[in-house]
Amino acid sequence: MERWSGKVAIVTGASAGVGRAVAERLAKEGVIVAGLARRKEKMNELAATLKGCKGAFHPIQADITKEEDIIKAFQYIIENLGPIHILINNAGISRISPLSIGKTEDWNLIMDTNVMGLGIATREALQNMYLNKVDGHIIHVSSITGHNLAQNPNAFSGASKAAVTSLAESLRIELNRRNSKIKISCISPGYIDTEIMDIVRETNQNPAIQKYLDSFKMINPPLLPEDMADSILYMLAAPPNVNVYDIIIRPVGEVL
Repeated sequence: MERWSGKVAIVTGASAGVGRAVAERLAKEGVIVAGLARRKEKMNELAATLKGCKGAFHPIQADITKEEDIIKAFQYIIENLGPIHILINNAGISRISPLSIGKTEDWNLIMDTNVMGLGIATREALQNMYLNKVDGHIIHVSSITGHNLAQNPNAFSGASKAAVTSLAESLRIELNRRNSKIKISCISPGYIDTEIMDIVRETNQNPAIQKYLDSFKMINPPLLPEDMADSILYMLAAPPNVNVYDIIIRPVGEVL
């Protein structure tokens, strides 16, 4: 990780869960981290705990579903922190929204967050890397549901994560054609113990869905956000000639 010390990393969805854990680890490794999220107060709390660490953490309020927010945040980072070297596309949401009865507004929000926001952030990071001749690293946080839906009724959530995995491969091919040394990686976790499950519960009061969620949590042990941070730092720490392209990480005993 020494080669990233003093370099700028952007972590989306940095206010909680995986994004917070990754931002914290990077800052402690000496990286200058810009955290993007809607809840700046949560990021301010993290910033306070990281004062005096080897790196730095800069909270920036931005809604990943709004292109103008993303572009404004990237411009601020470039002008005030320096060229972008790392982008962790972590921001994402989930909803229980089957095709047969799902809500259009849920589907739009899922795709705007998980796919469009990721795409815009990736484009902005790449343009800055190209301009500054930076051999950077972009990591997409996908999901096991992007590979195998199994019994999971998250129709659009799974489809959005399949798109994320596909976008990573498309970018790999594009970078190869440019003879670029920028790395693109994807990490696909199983169930993680974050607030996302609570939000899914709050946004869907259907008794059948509530029963499904209760059963899911009872039979599936979770990963922790710190487990994801370990894997992401493993990707970043690989030698320049090695691209850890895809990792599927699941808790032992997961039955999904």
